[in-house]
Amino acid sequence: MTIYRARVLDTPDDPFAGGTLRAEDDCSLVVLDGAVVARGALADVRHHDPEGLVIDLRDGWLLPGLVDTHVHYPQVRVIGALGMPLLEWLDRCALPEEQRLASDDYARLVAQEFCASLVAAGTTTALVFGSHFAGAVDQLFEEAARYGLRVTSGLVVSDRGLPEPLLTTPERAHAEAVALASRWHGVGHARYAITPRFSFSASEAVLEACAGAAEEIGDAWFTSHVNENAAEVAEVARLFPSAAHYVGTYDDHGLLGPRSVLAHDVHATDAELDVLAGRRTSVAHCPSSNAALGSGLFPLARHVDGGVAVALGSDVGAGTGFSLFKEGLQAYFMQRLLADAGLPLTPAHLLHLATSAGARALGLGDRVGDLSVGKQFDAICLRPVRGTELDIGLRHTEVPEEALGKIFALASDADVADVWVGGQQIASGGFIRGHAQSR
Repeated sequence: MTIYRARVLDTPDDPFAGGTLRAEDDCSLVVLDGAVVARGALADVRHHDPEGLVIDLRDGWLLPGLVDTHVHYPQVRVIGALGMPLLEWLDRCALPEEQRLASDDYARLVAQEFCASLVAAGTTTALVFGSHFAGAVDQLFEEAARYGLRVTSGLVVSDRGLPEPLLTTPERAHAEAVALASRWHGVGHARYAITPRFSFSASEAVLEACAGAAEEIGDAWFTSHVNENAAEVAEVARLFPSAAHYVGTYDDHGLLGPRSVLAHDVHATDAELDVLAGRRTSVAHCPSSNAALGSGLFPLARHVDGGVAVALGSDVGAGTGFSLFKEGLQAYFMQRLLADAGLPLTPAHLLHLATSAGARALGLGDRVGDLSVGKQFDAICLRPVRGTELDIGLRHTEVPEEALGKIFALASDADVADVWVGGQQIASGGFIRGHAQSR
């Protein structure tokens, strides 16, 4: 049993539904077997372990572990390519790199870089777009398990519109998904996600194979892309003339439900929002990627008003990094730019989108996303370097909401000092377990 004494910020109650930031300047969390078993003033919780260890973290800020609902494992090495729309960026940057993961040795190195990058950014839970190669998906799950990260991922499948090495057949897509799920789904923190790349590259037959694999696995997750770029949307409409809309290409095959997360949805129609809300399918908002590729400004207010759950995704590598603090800030900027059509965001909204909203989207809201009693101790401690803008700002801020705003405006990976998953510390003082070099 360990007691963590800290300044704690979290959002157990949804700010989009009237909830507020929960901020405690001196809060003690009693952690036993990886879970928070008591929370309150030190004097009130000390009886749980009168002689036990108290770790004082009050020189930093303790937040829940961050939850990324859309991030591409094979693209960690192509972050930062600017000046291209989606389809050109795929052809020139992402797809050539993704073909290299046909080599298990190459994939192993990329998986190591990817998981270390998640930890460095304070991300403890992620819905990960996997690889087109089953061996590379194995490498991802193995590396995530080494850290204890909560990862949901799967084999990416396509049968058209991509370079030949990335293509599969419906039969192979089904068989490899089921085989991977038999090895990883429900093992430790791993879960399997059925993952057609997008309807642009997945025919009716492949989507039907995905539905068959989902039925055979039973409780798999589903993720893909939707309505990201205007040219992509137009091409999907041409390829699926009988579908009512882009969302319908998935819904027509029974792929949408409460265990489904679709990335982007920048160009959503009202009819599509109705389907997503009715299916209780969540959307991963990826603001940096949408801006970098010129895809458009995400209509957050329309999603919230339509009853569609939204969380944040980094969308590495079209996104510009793993930091969900950066994504929160970009989401804030985008809503400001939308003016009357935007949804004004507070720091509490941003923390919610980066933590508890993501946990709920991934069906983990009863386990992670905030630091309430009964939740797993997935947490990060921010401890800015002395003299940096964030350090100066936090030292001269007494209002918790203002402090949280400065965190989203100014924090980077360098400020994430400590990371825990299920009570196990996987990064300490900027050093990541299993890696010789600090960040």
